[in-house]
Amino acid sequence: MASTPTGPRAVGEEVAGPFSWYRSFTPQGRRAFKGAFGGFALDSYDFQVLPLSMVAIAAYFSLTQAQAGLLTTVTLLMSAIGGILAGVLIDRVGRVKTLMITVGTYALFTVLCGFATSFPMLLVSRALQGIGFGGEWAAGAVLVAEYARSRYRGRALAFIQSSWAVGWGLAVIVSTVVMDNLDPAIAWRVMFWTGALPALLVVYVRRKVEDAPEVTKRLAEKDARVPLSSIFRGTLVRRTFFATVLATGVQGGYYTIATWLPTYLKTERGLTVVGTGGYLSVLITGAFCGYLTAGYVVDLLGRKKSFALFAVLSGGLLMAYINIPQGANSLLLVLGFPLGFCASAIFSGFGSYLAELYPNAVRGTGQSFTYNVGRAIGAFFPTSVGFAAGSAGVGGALIYGVMGYAVALVALLGLPETRGTELT
Repeated sequence: MASTPTGPRAVGEEVAGPFSWYRSFTPQGRRAFKGAFGGFALDSYDFQVLPLSMVAIAAYFSLTQAQAGLLTTVTLLMSAIGGILAGVLIDRVGRVKTLMITVGTYALFTVLCGFATSFPMLLVSRALQGIGFGGEWAAGAVLVAEYARSRYRGRALAFIQSSWAVGWGLAVIVSTVVMDNLDPAIAWRVMFWTGALPALLVVYVRRKVEDAPEVTKRLAEKDARVPLSSIFRGTLVRRTFFATVLATGVQGGYYTIATWLPTYLKTERGLTVVGTGGYLSVLITGAFCGYLTAGYVVDLLGRKKSFALFAVLSGGLLMAYINIPQGANSLLLVLGFPLGFCASAIFSGFGSYLAELYPNAVRGTGQSFTYNVGRAIGAFFPTSVGFAAGSAGVGGALIYGVMGYAVALVALLGLPETRGTELT
């Protein structure tokens, strides 16, 4: 079954130029794109505040490396709950309303993290932040996927994914300024307080963004709503299982890198706050280029081949990165670009691929469930690094990230190719 084209031109008509994917959107689609882009960028910003402040937080509360890793793990575990809840909301109340709810939730609890007076209080606040964090991506990705034409869907969703690098870069800039000019005991709190920024986006989404017409029509038909259990029935159960495993491997590898690389650079490579920011800026620049470039690869090679390509490259580059000898930090800097490129490029296929695996009635549920449950299971990878770092060092323990990419490769064996699918 195929849906009516939502772009301003007929399906067979070409839209020329490098930004043809954007020009193919209707005005409503462009506003949806801006809302989803901003939501995911600020989602990234609020998430990255923790790893960038980890050294200061660990010193303030006298945390072990295992406890520090637990802060990230609980965020990702709770994101599974948030993702499941948001998935149901996406299909029952709409993509736009869910986007506003999730953005407001992660902004509120990020700010409250800055008021924590004990480790348990910080842990609880971070866990609640994870609920909003878990649901935002799926709401925005489904919203844009349903406005995008199949010809350009990979590129359109890759640009949404690229906003993660924008938020990450902004967090690094703010962190470098704050950590370098304030006492560490207050600097980490200021970082969390800046997490209030997403509240401004909620105002824009409320005023400017609408669900795709087909979704609005379906939501008006109350008997058309489908329960969560539907993604575990018939042919969908196999897709749900393997898509969840795929998301587990990719995010296990990525969050291992994102969580522990700043600590690795500071503690085992001896870099200062400014020096770490410089090395991370190379990694983030590579990430941004990877997100954008991979969108074209996803549309050209197909979804599965793209995932396989970037999984192999990411695992290989991470192995090379952690085995660079001491004293060769210049090589570390150079290798940061391709590592950031590939580790982020692999995410560019998720938005389009997961949307294409599920029909309209359970698209939000399926996409949010698989991505966020995979994220929650993948959360044990950075925790494992925390426990293993005591004996193997942070660099040696980063091997868990390589294992994540191997898991992703295995998952692809159970999934179909969906390139060219028109969303029903």
